[in-house]
Amino acid sequence: MTILAIESAALTASAAVVNEEMILAETTLNTKLTHSQTLLPMIDEILRRTEIGPEEIDAVAVSAGPGSFTGLRIGAATAKGLGMAWDKPLIAVPTLDAMAYGLWGSRFLLCPIMDARRSQVYNGLYRFDGQGNLSRLVGPRALGIGELLAELKETAEPVVFLGDGVPVFRAAIEAKMGDQALFAPPSASRQRASAVAALGLEMLKRGETVTAAAFAPFYLRISQAERERARRLTQEQGGSL
Repeated sequence: MTILAIESAALTASAAVVNEEMILAETTLNTKLTHSQTLLPMIDEILRRTEIGPEEIDAVAVSAGPGSFTGLRIGAATAKGLGMAWDKPLIAVPTLDAMAYGLWGSRFLLCPIMDARRSQVYNGLYRFDGQGNLSRLVGPRALGIGELLAELKETAEPVVFLGDGVPVFRAAIEAKMGDQALFAPPSASRQRASAVAALGLEMLKRGETVTAAAFAPFYLRISQAERERARRLTQEQGGSL
């Protein structure tokens, strides 16, 4: 089986073609270019370089959230467009699950954190069992970094932190957790399409797919625009009483 994978849930833009034996191609960028500028050219390039046509792709795996509203929507639109054009199923891979899966086989408690602004993170807690199966212990959720660290401190065990929330909150993590805190290396600290593909392959084997028309990204919070609209409506209604 061969999968095209897309990751655009946060700052990272990544695309990969992966089969059951290897990563055939992967491109990952952590820049401030918008995903609308980078994602389709990346996909076109890796398909051209690998000489893989749509008929050889079994499914399109896409990072389904949580994450940036804009990033998730661009990734979703791209995946849905390709799925419809190629008549391929989509695999909705939870973003936090894929991040943890990138540290396959770790014996530690895994704690991906994505910066959700306002001192909050998108988070889940994960652990691999002795057979290499990933278990989601908690999440996905949005919570304050202080609340998360207080919860983890009580476990009294080493915790591996990864994600774009690490550089934002590293000082707070180290101050609260001390030697309990471990940090994933750069190769596994951010979202990558190859991890989305690896977990996507496992989901595909279990038949966990969705049609391109039915797929929708997963949000934990409403967007800033929606919050502002709700605030204005509340103010207007208050002023009319």
